[in-house]
Amino acid sequence: MVSRVGVQLGDIVPKQTIELEQLRGRIIAIDAMNSLYQFLAIIRQRGGELLRDSRGRITSHLSGLFYRTSNFIELGIRPAYVFDGEPPKLKRRTVEERRAFRAEAAEEWAAALEAGELEEARKFAQRAGQLTSEMISDAKTLLDCMGVAWVQAPGEGEAQAAYLVRRGDAWAAASQDFDSLLFGAPILLRNLAITGRRKLPGKDVFIEVMPEVIELQKLLDELEITREQLVCIGVLIGTDYNAGVKGIGPKKALELVKKRGSMEKIMQTELGDKFEVDPREVQEIFLNPNVTSKYELKWREPESEKIKEFLCEKHDFSEQRVQSGIDKLLKGLHEQKQVKLEHWFG
Repeated sequence: MVSRVGVQLGDIVPKQTIELEQLRGRIIAIDAMNSLYQFLAIIRQRGGELLRDSRGRITSHLSGLFYRTSNFIELGIRPAYVFDGEPPKLKRRTVEERRAFRAEAAEEWAAALEAGELEEARKFAQRAGQLTSEMISDAKTLLDCMGVAWVQAPGEGEAQAAYLVRRGDAWAAASQDFDSLLFGAPILLRNLAITGRRKLPGKDVFIEVMPEVIELQKLLDELEITREQLVCIGVLIGTDYNAGVKGIGPKKALELVKKRGSMEKIMQTELGDKFEVDPREVQEIFLNPNVTSKYELKWREPESEKIKEFLCEKHDFSEQRVQSGIDKLLKGLHEQKQVKLEHWFG
């Protein structure tokens, strides 16, 4: 089974927690699709039903995008959302598996609702969300109204986000997945969207979640490997493009890579017949991804009336709550301008 949530490097990756305050003034490239799916999972009613407007159109993703982005900007963070383009051919199986997984979850959700098991229903509902092209288009329209920068990637959004950071156009790539490191992001920022007090799934236990920073060079130095070898580790344990080798986890993969040095040598000496696809093809996706340099990151003043028209008139949002979000946007932008002025004249 291909990994459903990116490459699983957690066991060998050194992480460092930081305060949200330390992100003030930083440009953060955010995996848009990852965020939107997260909103579909968590912004639901008690029985797991998504939020909808009076015409039955799903609005959970718009609610999450508007209020979370407003909070970021109030905190002084400058988000730049990166949207997926065409995935590599090797990802088709993963896409199909995810589609089947969501369809199965939708059936389980319906059964749990019929049985009156609301807790179970919500659990299955969180796995059943599916983004449509119309929902993605609406998300981009909302960002335009808010004056927030976004980039359309030709291929994988995480690859493009990593490219923004490598070029110095963003400080970090924000994602829960470790794939950004394989795509060469110098800094990966995790837990940006889930910072705060959070309940552990299936338990009546709460933990405090902090943003985590992972620096690629520090990771490579600590493990004493190259980025190419890190990609090799990812391919051995499994990515969105290959299933990996059965029985090999992060620690075993690291040991193999340090022992043999390269994928070529590993294939020659140990695992030549253990791959379902050519691992060199998977490596190429990470080392030479499909990205574009033709983008422009621009943040503008939010257009308050357009935001209200889009959210309140078109999608039935509460005007009072939307105004509160707009106020946060304006406050954040005003404070950023003050900081720039003080820096210039200080």
